[in-house]
Order: sequence, then structure tokens, then C-alpha cells
Amino acid sequence: MANANAPRRHQRTPRVMFWVVLLALLSAITFFGARVINAVFVQIGAQAETQRRIPLYQATATALAPAARGEVKRYSAAKVDGAVEQVFATNTPSAPDQPTPAPTLPEVTPRPLPTLFTYQGAEPGTVANGTLVPTAVPAVDRRGQDLVNIILLGNDGEITGGGYYGTDTMIIVSINRTAGTVAMLSLPRDLLVYIPGWTMQRLNIAYVRGETGGWTNGGFGLLRQTLFYNLGINVHYYAMVDLSGFKAIVDAVGGVNIAVDCAIQNLPLIGAEVPDEAVRVNEDGEYVLPVGYYHFNGAEALWYARARDNSSDFDRGRRQQQVLRAVWRQARDNGLLLNAPALWAEGSQYIQTNMAFEDLISLIPIALNLDPSRIEQFRFRRLYDTQPWQPPDGSFVQVPIYEHILEMLNDFYTPPTPNQIARANDRIRVLNGTTNENWDMVAAESLGWRGFAAFSAGSAAE
Repeated sequence: MANANAPRRHQRTPRVMFWVVLLALLSAITFFGARVINAVFVQIGAQAETQRRIPLYQATATALAPAARGEVKRYSAAKVDGAVEQVFATNTPSAPDQPTPAPTLPEVTPRPLPTLFTYQGAEPGTVANGTLVPTAVPAVDRRGQDLVNIILLGNDGEITGGGYYGTDTMIIVSINRTAGTVAMLSLPRDLLVYIPGWTMQRLNIAYVRGETGGWTNGGFGLLRQTLFYNLGINVHYYAMVDLSGFKAIVDAVGGVNIAVDCAIQNLPLIGAEVPDEAVRVNEDGEYVLPVGYYHFNGAEALWYARARDNSSDFDRGRRQQQVLRAVWRQARDNGLLLNAPALWAEGSQYIQTNMAFEDLISLIPIALNLDPSRIEQFRFRRLYDTQPWQPPDGSFVQVPIYEHILEMLNDFYTPPTPNQIARANDRIRVLNGTTNENWDMVAAESLGWRGFAAFSAGSAAE
């Protein structure tokens, strides 16, 4: 006979299950309720952020809007007529009769390019600084191309001090809006030129002369006239940074990846950092950066771009173009070019320029769609384009050989041929057959500079 005082186990099980189910139900309600509340707060926050940013974009609305769009129609809130029966089995909307076009970048009408007045030049037979002043060269033929020329300047004012500085970095970037291509030309800082209204002197002094001499439009005005007089190139805009600005820009894009295809030997430099991979090689304190593929921060990139102990100013120009191209690639890959207002606000802290925001906006589509095969690099060749000389003032300069320079300038203004672009479609697979790490990446980058579409494929032994 069963014990009347025994526990009634068969009656406790339903109660336990009831509390488990109730607890699970309450947990689910709490969890999904929190998700709903959080979504509401996120939506409210997004709306508030949108309202906050509206004034920031009003100033650029005209530049960002497509041309000839007309007035924007505004619609009142939708009227609700009552419940509408939904048939969920066929609720997917049918395809429209006409395909929806893919989204495109807004069209921006470029502003007219700045005009250039023509300097009359020195009197024939004028001698300055021990040499005859040349006559003005003719303008380089654009061959009907729509070109925007920007000169990028780097000054050493943080080192020299006293308001006197040289523009030791000078790179003309020619953007071909007809062909959608870009060409870069590095100018030697010691190129002997006639600085209008003054004398024969090194090119890197023209800017500061214009600043201190009261030239129209200051330093850029005189530099622009100097380039047009001696090279026949009309530069429309300039952008200048000092050493700190250079470092800040490289850091702002997250650093740059650089393929070093020739070992660099140099002393530490003011304001720069010797890369960690460099090795000290002598008691003088010089360091050698071996061939390899590196990621540099701003201070390390500055050391790489300015070093020239075992090379020259001509080779330094090549490396500066390399850093410039790496900055563009990093900004594009990180999506920074898509946020033009933020890009402008960030760059304005470090860059001195005569460009307006509208000028930048009109060039963004080219920068976004630019293929590396459509970027060409040019630089002067010592002993072919220039001849070393020491004038009476004791300085060392490079005398331009105009006949050879003109050949290069004509190529500089000519976009890549169809054969060059077609060649870039041929993919070259580069394998590393050495024991040196990342040399396949270095070789692929070097081929890319020469117009080939090469990619690194790792070790040949794998």
C-alpha cells in the first residue's frame, strides 16, 4: 500500500514546466523589447544627426547637384485610406518596364580655369648671374586636350626658419579631363631658370621671391610665370605643404605601402624618422634601408622621400612621386575620396592652396575611376635634359637643355596610347625565386610603374 505521506512527484513536474516556460517567455519579451527600444533610439539619433548636418552641406549643395536637374519637387505626407489586404504569396513587386539605371556620381560643372597674363620678358642680350637670359619659350601644344595642371610644392621652412625657404619638392600633376588620365612631372630644385623681373636663379627660389617681392598673386604668381616663361607650361593651381603637413597627410590616410627597389642610405633627417627596418652601417650615423616592401607612417615616409645621400635630387623626385601615388591609392582604397567635405576639411588644415572646394569636387570622379595604367610619371634626366654648371655666385645648378626637355614635355601632355592601355590589360604574374621576403611585391610594383599590370604571387617554391 502506498504511503500517504510520500511526495507527489507527478504533480510537481507540470508546475516546474510552467515556470520554465513563463521565464523563457518573459526573457524573450525583454530581449526583443530591448531590441525594439534600441532600434527606436538609433532611428531618433540618426534623424537628429541628419538635422545637425544639414547646415554643413547646404554650402556645397549646388556643387554636388547634377547640372540641369531643375527644382526639386516636394511631396506632402501620404494619406492613409484604410486597411489594404495583403496577399503575401505574391507581395514581391514586379520588375519595372524600363530597367533602373545604376547610380552615378553627381555631375559638377567645372569652374573656369585661372587665366595667366603674359610677361613681356627681359631685353634681348640681357646677362644675369653670369649667363645670357633666354627668350621665353612657346607654350607646349595641348593638342586639343582639356588639361588641369596643379603643382604640388613641399617647402623646408621648418628647417631654414626666418621666413626664407625653398620649394625643394615640385611636382606638376596634369589631369587630362578629355582622356581621363594623369601625368606627373618632377622638377629639379636646382634647375637654372629666368625668374621674370629678377635674375637667373634656381627654380626652388621663385616662390619665396614672389612672396617677399610683392608679385601679383604672391609666390605662386611668380612661380607660375617662371614655369610658363622657361618651360611653356601653364599651371592653374598649386598646393603646398611643409614637413609637418606632409607627415599629417600620410598619417591621415593610414600610412603608405612603398616598394623600395633600390637600397637607400642616409643620415637621420630633421623632423623625420628612420624606418625600423633600416640598419645603421657606419660611425657617421648613416642608415641603410634594404630593398623590400614596407608600410611607412608619415615621419618614415618623409625620411624616404627626402633622402639623397647615395642618390640625387633627380631620384628623390621619383621617390616623391611614388609616395604621392601611394597616398592616392590609400585614400581611394579606404573610401576617403567618397567623402569630399571631410576630405577638404582635413586637408585644409595642412595645405596652402588657391583651389576652391568646387575645383576639388569636379576632379573627384577622375580620381575615383583612375586606373594605375592611366598614370604616367616623368622626371628630368641628368646629363641629357640638364647640364651641371657653377655660376659666379658659387652655387651648383642644372642648366636646362631645352631641345631635349621639349620632347619630354610633349610626351607629358600626350595621354597614353591605346597600345599602352591595352598592354596594361595583360596580367603578369610575379613569383619570388629568392630567399628575400616580399621581393615579388617589389618587382610587381616596379613593373606597374612602367605601365604593366603585374601582381605578386608569393614564393616560387610554394
